[in-house]
Amino acid sequence: MDMDIFQEYRNKLRTPEEAVRLVKSGDWVDYGSNIGFPVSLDAALAERRDELRGVKLRGNLIPGPIRTVECDPEMEHFVYNSWHCSGYERRLCDQGRAFFTPMSFRHQGWYYANFLTVNVAMLSVTPMDSEGCFHLSGAMGAERFIVDKAEHVILEVNEALPRIPGGSDVKVQLSEVDCIVEAGYRPLWEMRSPAPSETDRQIAAHILPHICDGATVQLGIGGTPNALGELIADSELKDLGMHTELCSDGYLALYKAGKLTNRRKTLHMGRGVLGLAVGTRELYDWVDENPELMGASLSYVNRPDVIAQNDNMISINGCLNVDLYGQVGSESAGTRQISGSGGQLDFVEGAILSRGGKAFLCMSSTYTDRSGTLHSRILPSFGGDIVTTPRSMACFIVTEYGAVNLAGRSSWERADALISIAHPDFREELIRKAQEQRIWLPSNKR
Repeated sequence: MDMDIFQEYRNKLRTPEEAVRLVKSGDWVDYGSNIGFPVSLDAALAERRDELRGVKLRGNLIPGPIRTVECDPEMEHFVYNSWHCSGYERRLCDQGRAFFTPMSFRHQGWYYANFLTVNVAMLSVTPMDSEGCFHLSGAMGAERFIVDKAEHVILEVNEALPRIPGGSDVKVQLSEVDCIVEAGYRPLWEMRSPAPSETDRQIAAHILPHICDGATVQLGIGGTPNALGELIADSELKDLGMHTELCSDGYLALYKAGKLTNRRKTLHMGRGVLGLAVGTRELYDWVDENPELMGASLSYVNRPDVIAQNDNMISINGCLNVDLYGQVGSESAGTRQISGSGGQLDFVEGAILSRGGKAFLCMSSTYTDRSGTLHSRILPSFGGDIVTTPRSMACFIVTEYGAVNLAGRSSWERADALISIAHPDFREELIRKAQEQRIWLPSNKR
């Protein structure tokens, strides 16, 4: 390492307590996402609570705890805002102790570049490399744009973070940094997806016939993607590719089964593309310095025109409910925020534009509430639920009862198709509602 770089690095070393002195009352402070969350800096900033008022914090997919939030339940000193809720952030929103900011991941960097103020950026990063660069690791979403906009940049170096190969949008130069805090080896948040249920396996079985050799696959998180991974591992499919917002252990399983090779991709052939990485320690070890992978900001990864350059792009995401018009809700229960818009619409549009591409939105046909009452996830119409994918963009909807394609379908065709994959116990009531809403063709009734 160049001695001048080493000296500059040493000159910028601070304790967490010294580094957070850069924050002033009224500032906007941005935290790194998921495994890029700066634990030590957040704790040190929380210790300054009584000195500060009206500090606004932004982050997303943070597993918690966020000490600045926990120390100030009245939000007089710190106000936290999430772009996309983890389970922990959802509970904060439920309690009125955090707020949600709507966005689409492909536009997040644009928001920062054009509209947002960042007084202080606090990010957890890899140790510096020989060229004087810190890597953003599994939190490459909009962090590069945050650094570009920030008045001050504080980096928390964590030796446990994997270094994912990529271009300039996944790195921070030493010259851009005000303060460096060394956190040593801090174990990373590990997110384990639930084991697939029988319903997940049935849903996955309806998707599998639509995937061809050489397809590029985007998988969300949850039981259905895991079940699909199991089915693909046991299938005859070969040479699949990866272009995904979030790389999880599902891709590692496909790689270990010999199915994920990226050899037949029509964009970045030979390399799997990702913007975020969250999973187990085994996943972090796999992505670390892996030349077969390419990290990039979500302003690139999630652009529909970029996604569409992958032929046979298969996008698979979960949703919470669908109404008979084809509106899809994936982020709220009524007005209660569950997660966020994320990149679902980005990949739906990108897959639709891809040659041979298809977009699947998956859910169980029912759910049971806390009182034990069974409810249909296919609804006559929404009553306050936030629409994530509009009816004009909805393509394949999948439940354990089948997969139906809504693209180009009229209102009565949509109602007929969706009722056909609803739970049988709710079909007659849905037909009655469709009739009342004048979206039912009488000759369809079975």
